[in-house]
Amino acid sequence: MSLLQQNSREMDDAARGEELTKGSSNALLASVVAAIVVTIAVFLYVKLGEKPPVATGEVGNVTAHMMHRESSGLDASGAPMPKEIFDQVLVFAHVKLHNQSKEPLFLHQIMANLTLADGIRTSYAATATDYERVFAGYPELASLHGKPIPTEAELDPGQTLEGDFVAAFRMSKPDFDARKGLDFAFGFKYQPNLKLIPAGPVTVQ
Repeated sequence: MSLLQQNSREMDDAARGEELTKGSSNALLASVVAAIVVTIAVFLYVKLGEKPPVATGEVGNVTAHMMHRESSGLDASGAPMPKEIFDQVLVFAHVKLHNQSKEPLFLHQIMANLTLADGIRTSYAATATDYERVFAGYPELASLHGKPIPTEAELDPGQTLEGDFVAAFRMSKPDFDARKGLDFAFGFKYQPNLKLIPAGPVTVQ
C-alpha cells in the first residue's frame, strides 16, 4: 500500500467520523426542538381549553358570635327530656356573587368550612327564613342583622346578588380560635362550587 493510499483512507475515516458526529448532533438538536414544540403545544392546548369560572364573588364582614346554649328540656310534643348544654359559634358573613357567564346560574346551597387540627367541619347556611328567626330569638344580635341572601336563587347573566347569611358550629371558643382556616363554598347547579376566602379578618364576639 502506498503512502498516498494510506493517507486517503485515513482522510475518508476522519470524514466519516465527522459526518457521524454531525449526524448525532443534528439528531440531538432535532429531539430538543421537538420536545420544546410539544411542550408549547400542550401548554397552548391547556390554556386555550381553560374556561373562566362562571361566577365570581367576595365575602366580607365576617363575625363569629359565641353562644352558650341550653335546651329547654322538652321534646317537640312537650314531654320532658334531658337538658342539653353546649357551646355554639354563629358565623355571620356578607357576600357578593356575580354571574359572569352567558347563561343563568342557580344557587342552591351555601356552606361554611372550618379547617381544624382534626379535619374540616362544614355547616350549611340557614335559609332566609331561619336567618330571620335567629334575630327574633336573640334580639341581642340585632347589630349583626342584614338583608338575608336566598340560599336558592337564580342569577341572570351579568347579575350580582348580595346579602348576608349565618352558619352555626357546635364548638367552644378555644376550638374556634385554634382554627387553621375558614372559607365559604357556594354551590351552583351543574357547576363546580365557588370557593371564597374572607377578604378581611374575622371579628370574634
